[in-house]
Amino acid sequence: MRGDGFLKDLIMGENGENMSEKLQRSERMREKERLLGLLIHDLNGPLSIVSTSVANLLRKTDRYGPLTDKQRYIIERISRNIQRAKSLLQEMIEISRSEEGLFLKELFLIEKTLRDSVLDVLEITAPHTAEKLSRVENDEKFQQTLKSQGIYVELCGKYSTLPFCHDQKKIRQILRNLVSNALKHRRKRIDVSMSGETDLLISVEDDGLGIPVGEQENIFEPFARLNDKNRTNVPGLGLGLTGVKALVEAMGGKIALVSGEGLGTRFTIQIPPL
Repeated sequence: MRGDGFLKDLIMGENGENMSEKLQRSERMREKERLLGLLIHDLNGPLSIVSTSVANLLRKTDRYGPLTDKQRYIIERISRNIQRAKSLLQEMIEISRSEEGLFLKELFLIEKTLRDSVLDVLEITAPHTAEKLSRVENDEKFQQTLKSQGIYVELCGKYSTLPFCHDQKKIRQILRNLVSNALKHRRKRIDVSMSGETDLLISVEDDGLGIPVGEQENIFEPFARLNDKNRTNVPGLGLGLTGVKALVEAMGGKIALVSGEGLGTRFTIQIPPL
């Protein structure tokens, strides 16, 4: 017969937490998730109103009056940061949906998704370049313009010509975060590669300072920042890679990194089609 020790183990968790405490903690987590959902929902409205108002100031000068160059510069900067806030909010929504197993099954071309993702990032980091690229229709000229910004793109395999089947918004979000992260940490260039015959394979590599082996396990944690005085000027909240990992795993995929101090960093992702 099993003794009192078994009953104690049954009631108490591995960390000494009893069933009542577990239920209370689970309830607190659900309440936090509910409040987060309400916050996301309630923020959408004010951001949309501010975004529309700023756009009207920029475009409807006949109604609201002309702007000086300094005023236009500031308002354009406000507009870019509003779009950034809306993008972050949308990412939180997409992560939440993915964790619930909600995916929009669609066929789409990877090349266009990659192009849109890079433009999303440049819209924040280099708006003049993004505007220039948005008018480029020739693929070769588009890639040449990217190279002038230190961004090298390679598409090969089945999905360079045939559509991939999955949730396009989530693929775009993954690409946007990886490209943004690489641009923040690079010295001179980043390399983006997309390939695959069955699963979609994504590789994003920078030539930056790299990640010390001892810190690689924590890189996907929320608000993770590397302990390096040389990186203090790197912007961002540290949520991008956390979101990427959550999305990739919810999509049944895998994410890995190869890095070393002073050797740059390469993130590789494998996502099966729906």
